[in-house]
Amino acid sequence: MSRRLVYVMGPSGVGKDSVLGWLKAHAPAGPMVHFARRTVTRPADAGGEDHEALCGEAFEQQAQADAFALHWQANGLRYGVRHGQLAPLRQGRCVLVNGSRGHLPQALRAYPDMTVVHITALPDAVRQRLLERGRETAEEVEARLQRARAFVAPPGAHRIANDGPLQDAGLALLQILGRLDTQVGA
Repeated sequence: MSRRLVYVMGPSGVGKDSVLGWLKAHAPAGPMVHFARRTVTRPADAGGEDHEALCGEAFEQQAQADAFALHWQANGLRYGVRHGQLAPLRQGRCVLVNGSRGHLPQALRAYPDMTVVHITALPDAVRQRLLERGRETAEEVEARLQRARAFVAPPGAHRIANDGPLQDAGLALLQILGRLDTQVGA
């Protein structure tokens, strides 16, 4: 069952959110895929993904109360995925989680059969995207690129290069989901 849990990760600037957004817009109609909604210590109106907003103290209380199936800290924020967001797995659906490379070892301990998808892009493209975003200094961008280069995805992880048209990366993710349906259903 946990093979249908699809943990999508990738460094900032590779377009992970864009690939997930493309999939949301283009996945075949029906209940095949559930996109897990994250809980984040970021205001709801901060832009980006649709998430449940919590302050740091409330998040910590929820984490201590075991409200999250997965939770981690990255880039000064706390992220969590509530147990209920993984419930569609019990109905045979695929559940996509927008995950973190840093939390991957803990996620694999909890769900050793989950499907790992690592989205990448060429360093020059990532550098340009991050600089255009304007949230970080050039030095911070270079530090991010170094961390991305140092990361080694686990054996069996699916790699999707998001260097070309967004549709290509989206279709690659859709293909992975299609193969999962075939493998798990067999």
